[in-house]
Amino acid sequence: MLFYCTSFHSSGLALATFMRPGFVIQSALVTQARSIPSIEQLRQRESMRELEATFGRPALVDALRAETSALRSRLTTGDDAPAEKTPNAMSLLIEIERGVRARLEAGSAPSLRPVINATGVVIHTNLGRAPLSPTAANAAAALAAGYTNLEYDLEKGRRGRRDVHAERLLCQLTGAEAAVVVNNNAAAALLALAALASGREVIISRGELVEIGGGFRVPDVMAQSGAILREVGTTNRTRVSDYAAAISERTALILRVHPSNFTIEGFAERPALADLVAVARRFDVPVIEDLGSGLLSSTSTEALRDEPSVSDSLSAGVTLVMFSGDKLLGGPQAGIIAGAENAVAGVRQHPLMRALRADKLTYAALEATLAEHAAGRAAESIPVARMIALSTEEIGRRAQALTDRLSAASIRADIVEGFSAIGGGSAPGQRLPSRLVAIALPAARLEAALRSERPAVVARIEDERVLIDLRTVAPEQDELLASLIASAASKLLP
Repeated sequence: MLFYCTSFHSSGLALATFMRPGFVIQSALVTQARSIPSIEQLRQRESMRELEATFGRPALVDALRAETSALRSRLTTGDDAPAEKTPNAMSLLIEIERGVRARLEAGSAPSLRPVINATGVVIHTNLGRAPLSPTAANAAAALAAGYTNLEYDLEKGRRGRRDVHAERLLCQLTGAEAAVVVNNNAAAALLALAALASGREVIISRGELVEIGGGFRVPDVMAQSGAILREVGTTNRTRVSDYAAAISERTALILRVHPSNFTIEGFAERPALADLVAVARRFDVPVIEDLGSGLLSSTSTEALRDEPSVSDSLSAGVTLVMFSGDKLLGGPQAGIIAGAENAVAGVRQHPLMRALRADKLTYAALEATLAEHAAGRAAESIPVARMIALSTEEIGRRAQALTDRLSAASIRADIVEGFSAIGGGSAPGQRLPSRLVAIALPAARLEAALRSERPAVVARIEDERVLIDLRTVAPEQDELLASLIASAASKLLP
C-alpha cells in the first residue's frame, strides 16, 4: 500500500482511482489473503484438533491446504468478496473451519448410499436389485463382526467346505440333488460351462444368444469358458429337430437360456422344455438351463404365471439350472447352480470355483432368505415378493395419503393411473397396474433435486412430470419420502 501512495501521489487521477472504495477493499482483501495463518498454526486450533481426531492428520492437512489455497485465491481476485466491508480475522477463521469440515465430510462419505426407490421397478439392477428381508439383513449382520465356521467342520474339529452352506435348503426347495453357490449368475453360467463343456460344442438356439444388462453376452461367456458355440434354428423359430440335427460326438451339452429382458411375439416358435430334454436323452446329452430370474417354484401370482421356475425345470429333466439369488428369490447377490449330483460335483472340483466363490455374508443372507421360503412366509416377509403382490387399491390409499401431505406443504400433486415393472430380467413384458403420484413442478429440476437429498430419492419422468410409484417404497418410508419431496421442492423456489 505504501508503494502505491508514494508512486502515484503526484497524479490526481491515479490518486482518485486508488481512493475509490472498490480499490481500497480489493487492497485490503489482498492484505487479508497474505495474513492467513500457516497450516501448522491452523492445525493447532481446538476445532481443527477435533477434526484431526475424527478424520486423521493427513486428511486434515490436505483439506487445510486446499481450503486456504481456495480462500487465498478468492480474496486476491475479489471473487465472492463482501460488498460493504472486508472480512476480519475471526470471520476468515470461521470460513476456513467451515470449508475444511465440508471437505473432510465429503471426502470421507461412503460412495455407496441408501436410496429410496420410487421408480416402480421392483428388481432395479442399478439400485442393487432385491432389498433383503429384515431376517436376512440381521443374519448377515450377526456374522459380519466375528468369526464363523465358513470352512470349519465343528463336529469333526477340522477343516470343512464352504460350498455346503445353503445346499440343504436349496435342494429342499427345488428338488435338486445337489447345489453350489458362487458370486453371481454370470459366474454360475461361466463355471458350469467351463466344468462340463470346455473344448467341446454347446448347442444353443440363435434366439437365445442374448445380451443382458451391462454387457453380459452369452457368446462371450461361452468363449471365456472354453466351450465351442454351435448355433441352431433362427432368431424367431427353433425346433426340436434343429437340436437333434446338430448333435454329434463333439457335443458336450445343450444350453437353454431365459430371454430375460425381451420377448419375441408373432411368428415365433420355441420347443417345450420337456421335448428338448427328451431328444437330448435319446443322444445321452445333458441339458443345462440359465434361468436367471430365480423363481423357485410355480406361483399363483398373476404377474409371474408364465415365468419358468427352477423346480419345474429340474422336474422336466434338466441336468443343471443356474439362477440369481437377488432377483425373484429376493436374497443377496449370488449365482446358484442346482441339479444332478454328478454334474454339481464336476462344478465343485473346477479351479474356477475358488475364484468365483461366495463369502460368509452372502451365505448368511441367502440361508435366511431360503428359510423364509421354506417356512411359507416369503409372500409377506421378502420385500420383492410383497411388492409384486401389492394391489392397486393399497398403492392408491398410500398415494392419496402422500398427495395430502404434499398439499399441506403447498406442493400440488395428482394421482394418475400407470404401471410398475418387475425388472431385473424377470417376467419380461409383464406390467403391474399401479397408481402414481404426479408432482406439478419442473420435472428435470425436481428429479435432480430429489437425487441430492439424503437419502436420495430416485423417481422417473414421463410426459414432463416426475412420477412417484409407491410400489417400490416401503410403507414405513412414506413419511420420510414426503419430507424429502418437500425439501427438494423448496430448492426450486426462487
